Amino acid sequence: MASHASPASDPYALAGVDTAAGDRAVELMKSAVRRTHGPEVLGGVGGFAGLFDAAIFKSYDKPLLATSTDGVGTKVAIAQAIDKHDTIGLDLVGMVVDDIVVVGAKPLFMTDYIACGKVVPERIADIVRGIAQGAHETGTALVGGETAEHPGLLGQNDYDVAGAATGIVEADAVLGAERVRDGDVVLALASSGLHSNGYSLVRHIVAGAGIQYGDNAADFGATWGEVLLEPTRLYTQPLLRVIAGNDGGIHALSHVTGGGIAANLARVLPQDTWVEVDRSTWSPPPVFRVLADLGELDLTATEGTWNLGIGFLAIVDQRVADAAASALASEGIATWQVGVVHSGARPAGDFEQGAKGVDGGAVRLVGTYSENAGAQ
Repeated sequence: MASHASPASDPYALAGVDTAAGDRAVELMKSAVRRTHGPEVLGGVGGFAGLFDAAIFKSYDKPLLATSTDGVGTKVAIAQAIDKHDTIGLDLVGMVVDDIVVVGAKPLFMTDYIACGKVVPERIADIVRGIAQGAHETGTALVGGETAEHPGLLGQNDYDVAGAATGIVEADAVLGAERVRDGDVVLALASSGLHSNGYSLVRHIVAGAGIQYGDNAADFGATWGEVLLEPTRLYTQPLLRVIAGNDGGIHALSHVTGGGIAANLARVLPQDTWVEVDRSTWSPPPVFRVLADLGELDLTATEGTWNLGIGFLAIVDQRVADAAASALASEGIATWQVGVVHSGARPAGDFEQGAKGVDGGAVRLVGTYSENAGAQ
C-alpha cells in the first residue's frame, strides 16, 4: 500500500485537500468504469488521458464527429439534501449522450468532471457508478474523468457534475432540419419525469410549500426527494435502432431539455415550416400536475421550463410513423403523434420561432391537456 504524508507535513492537506481520499474513490469506482470499456479503449483507468482506437473511422466513407457537453443543473441539490447519489450520474449521461443521438450519431466515449468541497470516496464512487451505468446502457465508453476538491469554495457536502461525449455519424446520414418535409409526422417519446431541467423552479415550489425532501409525498408513495430524483430516461440505443430500421424515414430528432417542448422542436425545423403540438394527445404525468398545483401555476405556464411528459420528439416520414412508434413502444418507450409539419403561411397567433440562436421553424402548443391519466 502506498504511504501518504501526514496532514501535519502535507501543506495540501493543511489547505483542506485530501489526495488519499481521491485515490480511495478511484479504487471504489474502477470496476464500474471498466465495465464500459470495449477493446477500443486502451490504457485502462487512471491515465492522464483516455485512449480510444479510431480504427472504426475506416468503415465510414466520410465520418463526422459529434460532440456534446452538459451538466445536470440544480438537481444535485436534492441528491445532496437526502444523501442519495447513485442516480445523478444517469442524469448526466442522459443530458450529454442523448444530445449526440439528435444528429443520428453513435456515441463513442465520454469523460466526466466532479467538483466538490470535500472528497468523500463513497459519495464520489456512487456518482461515477451512476455515470458508468448510463454509459454502459448507451453504448458509451467512459474513458476518463476528474474529481477536484475545492475547499473554501464549495461546502463539504456540495458538488457539481459535468461531462462531455463524442460520437460518430456518416456525413450523408446526419439528421436535422434539412431532411424535414411538409407532411412529416411529429412523434412524442414519453419522459420518465422531470429529467434534469427546471429544478430551480421545482426547488422554489417545494421550499414555498414548506416541504422537506425527506417528507413523504402522499401522491407517490415515496419521499419527495426520491420522487424528484427519478433518473432521466436514456433514449440513445432505442433511437439508434429505430433510425437503422427505417431506412431514412427518421428525419430529425429533438431532445426536450431546457426551454421546453416548443422551443426545442423549433430548433430542428426548417425556417419556413410550422407545427401545432396538440396538448389533447397526452396527459402530463402526476409529478408535473402536483408541482404546478403546489406552485399555484397552470400547466401551460410551465411549458417553457418542464418537459411535461415528453422527453424526445421525432420528426418522421408519415409512411414510417406507425412502424417507428411501434418499435419505440416495444423498447418500453410510449410514443404517440402530437402534430404534423406544415410549410407556408401559418395560422394567426403566437408561435415559438427558433431557439438557442437557431433560426428554425415555428411551434406552438394548442388545445387542452387530456385529463385521462393514461392518455398518450
